[in-house]
Amino acid sequence: FMLLSYVFGFQGGPLGTVSGYLFVPIQKGINYVGWYLSDRADNFQDLRLVMAERDALQEQVDQLTIENSQLMQEKYELEDLRALYALDRSYSDYSKVAANVIGKDPGNWFNSFQIDKGANDGIKVDMNVLSGSGLVGIVTKVGADWAQVRAIIDDTSNVSAMILTTADNCMVSGDLQLMSEGFISLSQLKDSDDQVEFGAKVVTSQVSDKYHPGLLIGYVQDLEMDSNNLTKSGTITPAVDFEHLRSVLVITDMKRQINPE
Repeated sequence: FMLLSYVFGFQGGPLGTVSGYLFVPIQKGINYVGWYLSDRADNFQDLRLVMAERDALQEQVDQLTIENSQLMQEKYELEDLRALYALDRSYSDYSKVAANVIGKDPGNWFNSFQIDKGANDGIKVDMNVLSGSGLVGIVTKVGADWAQVRAIIDDTSNVSAMILTTADNCMVSGDLQLMSEGFISLSQLKDSDDQVEFGAKVVTSQVSDKYHPGLLIGYVQDLEMDSNNLTKSGTITPAVDFEHLRSVLVITDMKRQINPE
């Protein structure tokens, strides 16, 4: 129809009118399909660009997450080093070796744990272990490059101690059930004059056969008179955080070397 209209000059006649009615909608449909496909192609290209940008941003987020974790780890390590340095200066009379905690027994508390230093580093059984602000425990087993430590909060631990302000002797015993409340047990304290007050420092005593004297154990929380009306028992807030141990100092001087008994 379009060709005939053009050849015979019927553009304005009936043939041209029929041609317009027939082919104009088809042309519009073809144009619509072309625009639709073009838009779809553009949208698909945009989607590919968005997905590529998303992947790039995800890689950046992952990298920043790793870097943040590394920075946090370095921060914790720096805090540990500062704490160990301060602790080392507090007990400067003793030779010490720093070690990291590499394992522990099941449970919330570090009542028995392993460190990454052993016989190759001069570690021996019965060496005292420090962390935080004071006494952690004592070495019980030693391997070539590891050692086992029993903390003073363990149920089997007993430490001869004294009140620093009055020099009154007492016994500090581990109690994991009591430790769930944040305390350890104190007993056999002779305080007839009621001079021991809340917050008094409790340290290892001279009469201990394995622990060096003067190592901070904790602070008096509460006391009450025993049924014998001669001694008192109570609880101590430990000087060490036994829930988050990461590094320790091992005193390499043995008690019998410093104070022969």
